[in-house]
Amino acid sequence: MCKRAICAGSFDPPTDGHLNIVARGLKVFDKLVVAVAVNTTKKSIFTPEERVEMLKEIFRGRENVEVDSFEGLLVDYARRKGIHTILRGLRTVGDYEYESQMALANKTLDPEIEILYMMTEGKYAHLSSSIIKEIITFGGSGCGMIHPTVEKRLKQKLLKVT
Repeated sequence: MCKRAICAGSFDPPTDGHLNIVARGLKVFDKLVVAVAVNTTKKSIFTPEERVEMLKEIFRGRENVEVDSFEGLLVDYARRKGIHTILRGLRTVGDYEYESQMALANKTLDPEIEILYMMTEGKYAHLSSSIIKEIITFGGSGCGMIHPTVEKRLKQKLLKVT
């Protein structure tokens, strides 16, 4: 039996912390679906299609990683995919508080779903998509924080660099 999980998020942009959770998740699961959530309440830098494209480029050649997007409830998406496990990364206590509320709501919506948390490695605990966007906006380097593909695309979007 293939052990599969969904690692969902906005990934706007994907950080090295996100990539680390996926890499470590693949030590536990045979296959991960990296699912870009289409969130209409957040103002995004990248379209969902652009985020999927970036992630596909980053994970090119990884047969055990599927990149997809979804709109609506995560539990409904998981049900459509036939996957019963959600992998979530945690950086801070604030993340835990938010994620525990979401987990309880998701368990109410689908008692069959299981949510597993993985603590972010310390060197990534300070990373957030918001911080990355600010660093790039002010001319800083994303080295050690984001994949070079993501940095290039962020500079194109935020700094109009070609």
